[in-house]
Amino acid sequence: MLKALRSSSCLQQARFPTGTSYLQSSSRHGTKLASPFHGVLRSVIGNKNPKLFQRVFFCSDAGDGSGSGPESAIEEAESKSPAAIVPTAIKKPDDFLTVLALPLPHRPLFPGFYMPIYVKDPKLLAALVESRKRQAPYAGAFLVKDDPGSEATGADAEKNIYELKGKDLLNRLHEVGTLAQITSIQGDQVVLIGHRRLRITEMVSEDPLTVQVDHLKDSPYNKDDDVIKATSFEVITTLRDVLKTSSLWRDHVQTYNQHIGDFNYPRLADFSAAISGSNKLQCQQVLEELDVYKRLRLSLELLKKEMEIHKIQESIAKAIEEKISTEQRRYLLNEQYKAIKKELGLETDDKTALTDKFRDRIDPNKEKIPPHVLQVIEEELKKLQLLEASSSEFNVTRNYLDWLTALPWGNYSDENFNVLQAQTILDEDHYGLSDVKERILEFIAVGKLRGTSQGKIICLSGPPGVGKTSIGRSIARALNRKFYRFSVGGLSDVAEIKGHRRTYIGAMPGKMVQCLKSVGTANPLVLIDEIDKLGRGHAGDPASAMLELLDPEQNANFLDHYLDVPIDLSKVLFVCTANVVETIPNPLLDRMEIIPIAGYITDEKMHIARDYLEKTTRDACGIKPQQVEVTDAALLSLIENYCREAGVRNLQKQIEKIYRKIALQLVRQGAENEPTPEAKSSVELSETESNDEPISDTTEEAEVIIKPDDSATHIEETITIDKVSVNEENLADYVGKPVFHAERMYDQTPLGVVMGLAWTAMGGSTLYIETTTVEQGEGKSALNLTGQLGDVMKESAQIAHTVARAILAGKDRDNTFFANSKLHLHVPAGATPKDGPSAGCTMITSMLSLAMNKNVKKDLAMTGEVTLTGRVLPIGGVKEKTIAARRSGVKTIIFPLANKRDFDELAANVKEGLDVHFVDDYNQIFDLAFDTQEK
Repeated sequence: MLKALRSSSCLQQARFPTGTSYLQSSSRHGTKLASPFHGVLRSVIGNKNPKLFQRVFFCSDAGDGSGSGPESAIEEAESKSPAAIVPTAIKKPDDFLTVLALPLPHRPLFPGFYMPIYVKDPKLLAALVESRKRQAPYAGAFLVKDDPGSEATGADAEKNIYELKGKDLLNRLHEVGTLAQITSIQGDQVVLIGHRRLRITEMVSEDPLTVQVDHLKDSPYNKDDDVIKATSFEVITTLRDVLKTSSLWRDHVQTYNQHIGDFNYPRLADFSAAISGSNKLQCQQVLEELDVYKRLRLSLELLKKEMEIHKIQESIAKAIEEKISTEQRRYLLNEQYKAIKKELGLETDDKTALTDKFRDRIDPNKEKIPPHVLQVIEEELKKLQLLEASSSEFNVTRNYLDWLTALPWGNYSDENFNVLQAQTILDEDHYGLSDVKERILEFIAVGKLRGTSQGKIICLSGPPGVGKTSIGRSIARALNRKFYRFSVGGLSDVAEIKGHRRTYIGAMPGKMVQCLKSVGTANPLVLIDEIDKLGRGHAGDPASAMLELLDPEQNANFLDHYLDVPIDLSKVLFVCTANVVETIPNPLLDRMEIIPIAGYITDEKMHIARDYLEKTTRDACGIKPQQVEVTDAALLSLIENYCREAGVRNLQKQIEKIYRKIALQLVRQGAENEPTPEAKSSVELSETESNDEPISDTTEEAEVIIKPDDSATHIEETITIDKVSVNEENLADYVGKPVFHAERMYDQTPLGVVMGLAWTAMGGSTLYIETTTVEQGEGKSALNLTGQLGDVMKESAQIAHTVARAILAGKDRDNTFFANSKLHLHVPAGATPKDGPSAGCTMITSMLSLAMNKNVKKDLAMTGEVTLTGRVLPIGGVKEKTIAARRSGVKTIIFPLANKRDFDELAANVKEGLDVHFVDDYNQIFDLAFDTQEK
């Protein structure tokens, strides 16, 4: 609208140039350019150009009607313009007492202001064009009243106005309006400029509506009245504040002043009301007011409301601005910062930098990357360039590319095929374990002959603390492979192995892909710890998911859910650890090569403690070898009385406990023997005089030479401290009272008591079977069992009772002990659950010992399952049971004949000094147990 007004203004200025005629007209009308209002107005709009006020004006009040005025200027312009449309003779505004009525739907038209309106009525538009041609370019502009019975608003209400005709339209118009000059007609758009106030008196014609009007004049007023002056200056002051808030209103002032020559009190009020944002009824009230003072008051109220609205607007804008979060501002600043750096050439944008980073990763190994993987990478890189950096898909693609390009496609570490070097490394890290070491050396030998090594699955099974995890680390060092360990104990989510789908938030690849990224080679040694403790939850069966990972026939094309491209794991060497192989699912167990680690005998524990544990612990505590001595007797007592488990973890804890106490003891001695500052200043400290008192059993003197690193004089200070000795007598001072006593309860087992050999998850142990008579009498045969026995062991006791009766009947027909005796069989350590069939022969021997009133041979232990026919079946855990027998000082052991092969595979130091008998029938056990062979 404002552009239309300005264009119209320029058009009129071009047609009516300024000159001497305007100056003469101004002087005839009494207009003074230097009037107080012009000065105030100039200060309000801030325009210092005096030409702003040298404009031709179209409208004036009635005045005296004399002089050339605007009409003379128009005539002069028309005479000079060959293309003039309006004739030279134009009637004065006062001559128009009958005018066309133009309805204004939104706001009234104030004198001196432009207003473009759209005339939709064709007859009214034609009448306006005709009146302009007939030298009558004036019409009456009247505001339309609201229809109280209609709810239509906006465009619907305006459409209803155009449909009104005649009296209906007249009744909807306000009586007071404005005489408006028609400045231009373009299509259905008519641009009006207001001149003076009108009042409708009567209707002349209906279509188009023509009315008879009276020209209204302002009520007389005193220009020098102080109240009017004060009110007008308050209006101007408020106007100044209002015009500071918007340049649009400042343009209104300039446009208004271009065509208004005398900016007096009435026009000040009209101007204030016209530029305010008040509703049409309030503006109509100002238009109808003819009292100048009241009009000024009404305009001042409207301006004050405008100021309040502006203050509310500012507070709302400020509140909204404060709601912009710090992150949004930071984002804008970061974007600007990136743009500046990009323009300066300091940095490329994120997409380019990411693409360059990914290409730098794959370019060196491009030939080694499989074609299908390379194709996926290229597709994802193109996709990354098309995505917006702020989208969620961009982050998913970036993370996917990060994993794809970070994997070591085709990168293999150089393996060590030197068998002798590998043997040396394995011996450095572990004592014994010849079967494990032999299997690793076989693997290396096959790899050397083939020129390459295929990944295998080795499962190390054994009790806790025997070094299964550390063996895996030593194997990796011997093979010169990267080592990676992850535990699957309690794992219940398949996604931990196979990865998550990329559609999930926070999706990640499985453990195997994380392993390859971490180690940087495609042929590491992966230690899967606690594979016998795999869980099974709602997210699938991890044990079944491990099949694809471990199966040599499948893992050459292992498919991770996140990467969704096949990965070659055939070169990976998998080493699993388990305490009990029975809990491993059979399909998974079938793909493994089981290497049992039974545990360590006393001699092996002594070597491990001396060569590995003691040295490591001493270095960790900062103790020098010459400061402490742990005797062999102390270590032996520690192993037998404190650490009887199959492994050496508890032994390591006890050794650490000893050395911690020794460290405290040495520090206390050092604090007591620390020389005084006066003694430190001497070149050499005097040595402590020796005395004749004997040295205690626990300590002996030793000299420690302390050499300062950066001393100016390099003075050697000699401090005498005591060497700590740990022996069998003072061992309890360091580790407390013995935990275990001798496993052998009896030097010579009494009647009905036989020593058996048992296998546990912690290794092997000896187990006594005791049988006694509760009651005897005719037909009182019965058997009572105690000792927290399992179902299998209870059945073995029943079978033993039956077999013992049969054997006794064969050996001594007259003995009716079992037929007339109520027996009680007990297995000590009743708080420990016991189960298994291998105690059958021990139970039979215990019952026969009681029935025949004969003691079993001294230092004898046995194990084996017996059938009802007396056959002895093989059992497991031969090595563990042999170690347990040696630990208890047993010399004679009875094993089933089928276990002879297992016994022959044992190390020579384990079998040394043992008298082992292999039997396949219980009668052979009977002869050995009761020493009938000699007789």
